[in-house]
Amino acid sequence: MSRVKRYPSPSSLPLSRATQAGDFLFLSGQIPIDAAGQVVRGDIGAQTDAVFDRIVETLALAGCHLQDVVRATVWLSDLALFDEFNKAYARRFGHALPARSTVQARLARDVDVEIEVQALLPKRRLPGPVSEA
Repeated sequence: MSRVKRYPSPSSLPLSRATQAGDFLFLSGQIPIDAAGQVVRGDIGAQTDAVFDRIVETLALAGCHLQDVVRATVWLSDLALFDEFNKAYARRFGHALPARSTVQARLARDVDVEIEVQALLPKRRLPGPVSEA
């Protein structure tokens, strides 16, 4: 039996929504898409919230929460959006901030943000206080 579990994507793209391997859950990069699969337009705050809504939904499939996220990679269409993006990002993660990299890139569907995260599965959480989002 494989030690890798794949969560299929609801889109027609050739990728898994997430992959569970060992003690970790790896999510594919998420752009601002609503629950119906439509691109969310608007300012960087609205787009970031839409991305986080999909991330939270995907994490839940494996019993994870935002406080389980240990690493994030962020792509912004323009680094001029960095300050406003950070406000929305910090609001969603609270004090449970993961390690993070942020770069500028041209993104699919002309959106302004894409976020990819990795999370530690709940059964492997370290004992002790947990920083809640």
